[in-house]
Amino acid sequence: MIDIIDGALFQRMIIHGAAAINAQKQSINDLNVFPVPDGDTGTNMSLTIGTAATEAKKKPTASIGQAAATNASALLRGARGNSGVILSLLFRGLSKSLKEHSTADGAALAAALKEGVSTAYKAVMKPAEGTILTVSRLAADRAVEAAGENNSVEYVLEQAILTGEAALAETIHQNPVLEKAGVVDAGGKGYLIILQGMLNEMRGIAAPESDSDAPAKEAADFAAMSVEDITFAFDTVFIVRKTNTGLPLDGFRTYLESIGDSLVIGEDDEAFKVHVHTNSPGAALTEAQKYGTLELAKIENMRTQAEDLAAGRHVQSTDDLDAVEEELENGHSDESGIAPAEKKYGVVAVCAGAGLASLFRDLGVDGVISGGQTMNPSTEDILREIAKTPSEVVFVLPNNKNIIMAAEQCVGLIEGKEIVVIPTRTVPQGITAMMFMDPDADVQANIDAMKEAMAGVRTSEVTYAARDSDFDGFAIKQGDYMALADGQLFGTEQDLSALLEKLASAQSQQEAQFINIFYGEDVTEQDAAGALEVFQRLCPNAEIVLQRGGQPVYYYMISAE
Repeated sequence: MIDIIDGALFQRMIIHGAAAINAQKQSINDLNVFPVPDGDTGTNMSLTIGTAATEAKKKPTASIGQAAATNASALLRGARGNSGVILSLLFRGLSKSLKEHSTADGAALAAALKEGVSTAYKAVMKPAEGTILTVSRLAADRAVEAAGENNSVEYVLEQAILTGEAALAETIHQNPVLEKAGVVDAGGKGYLIILQGMLNEMRGIAAPESDSDAPAKEAADFAAMSVEDITFAFDTVFIVRKTNTGLPLDGFRTYLESIGDSLVIGEDDEAFKVHVHTNSPGAALTEAQKYGTLELAKIENMRTQAEDLAAGRHVQSTDDLDAVEEELENGHSDESGIAPAEKKYGVVAVCAGAGLASLFRDLGVDGVISGGQTMNPSTEDILREIAKTPSEVVFVLPNNKNIIMAAEQCVGLIEGKEIVVIPTRTVPQGITAMMFMDPDADVQANIDAMKEAMAGVRTSEVTYAARDSDFDGFAIKQGDYMALADGQLFGTEQDLSALLEKLASAQSQQEAQFINIFYGEDVTEQDAAGALEVFQRLCPNAEIVLQRGGQPVYYYMISAE
C-alpha cells in the first residue's frame, strides 16, 4: 500500500483521472434529467481537468505542493460550466492545503480534500444538497477519519471514494428531480470517476486508452478532433536539408516518438520531411539540426484550432501570419497581451449565432465570445477576451446560467482591470442589460441599472427533446418540440406551430409591451415569418420585432418586456 505521494506521482494521478473521465464523459452527460440538449456535465468536467493533465505533462515536478499549484492554476483557467468551476475549486483548496508540502501522507491528503470542500462551498452562493458538493464533503469527512485509522494515502483515498459512492447513491433521494428520473447527480459521479482514476494510477492500473493510439496522419485533421482528444497540442511539420548524409534517422525517429505521436518521416538522398504532433516543437526543431539545415517549418496549435472550430470561430493557421504581424506592428496591445485602457467601460458578451453576435456589437460590445448552451467557454476563453478589451472596467455578460461561475472566476485575475460580471442567464437579458449601460455613470450605478433591467426580461426558448423523459408532469418523447419559460419547462408539442400558439398566449407575452423574436440557424425565413404572424395575431398590444439570431440548439429565443 502506498503511504506517501510526491509531485511526480500526483501529476500522473491527475493525468489518469483526466483519462478516466474522458472515457466516461458521455455516460455522465446522459445523467442529465432535463431533456433539453444541454447534458454537458461530463464534457465540461473532462475539458476542465484535461487542461490540468496537459500542464502536468509539460511541467513535471517533484514537489507535491508545486504540482498541486500547477494543477489548480490550469484547472482555474480551463474551467467550463458550473461543474467544471466547482471541480476547479475543489482542487484549488487542495492546492492551498498542500502548498508547503514536498510530499503528502494520508493525513495531509485528507486535510487537503477538506480544504477543497471548504473552498467550493464558500464560492457557491446557495449550496444545494444532492450535488457534487454533498458527495465531496462526505468523502472528505471520511478521509479525515480514515487517516486516523491508517495514515496511508492509498487507504485514505480508497475510503473517501467508498463513502463518496454511498453519498452519490443517496443524491437520488436528496433531489426530487433526480428521484423522479431515477438517476444520481452527474457532477458527483464525475468527481468520483476522477478520484478513482487517481487511485488506479497509484495501484498501477492502466489508464483508458486515448485517441493518441490512432494511425498517424500526414496532416492534422483538427475538424475530426475534440479538444479533450488532443494529447499533443502542436501540429509540427518541417523540412531539413541533409548535411550529414551518412547519419541515419533512426535515433531521431526514436527521439520524436518519445516527445509526440502521429509521426511521419519521408526522406530522399538530399532532404527529409517530418510531421509530428508534440508539446515541444522547439525541441524537435533543435534536435533536427543535428542531421542537417532547417529549411522550412510550420507549427499550428491544434487545441485552439479545435476550440475555434467547435465554437464557429475562424480557425487560425499559418496563413494568418501576415494579419497577425500587422496587428502587432500597429500596437493594438502591450507586451503582456493586455490591451491598454482607452476608455472607462468595455463589455464582453457570450452568445452563439452570427445574428446575435452582430446585434451585441451594434450595441457597443467590445468582444463577443462564441458559446452558450452545449458549448460553454472556459474561464481562460473569457479571460482572453477581457484582456483584449481596451478599458479600465470590463462588464461581462455570460448570458447563460452555466457560464456565470466560469466568468466570475476571472474577477481579480488581470491587474489594472476591474472585471464585473453581470449575471445574465439568457441572451435577451444580456441585450437588455447592455442597452442600460451608461458610459457617464459610475460603476455601481451601472451594475444596479443593468441588473434591474435584466430582471424585467422574460425569456422563452423553443428547442427539441434530446431524449425520452417523464419530466414535471410531461411525458416527453425524443424529438418533440419543447418550450422553456425562464428556464422552466413550459410545454411540449409534436407540432411547432401549436407550441408557438401556446407561448404567444402565455401571460408573460400577453402582458408585454415589447417582444423580440430571434430565430435560429435551422429556421427558414418563411417559417420565421409564420412565427411572427402568430405573435402579431395573439399579442396585438405588443410591439414585436423579428430578428435573425442564427443560434444553434434553439429554434426561437423570445424576450418579453
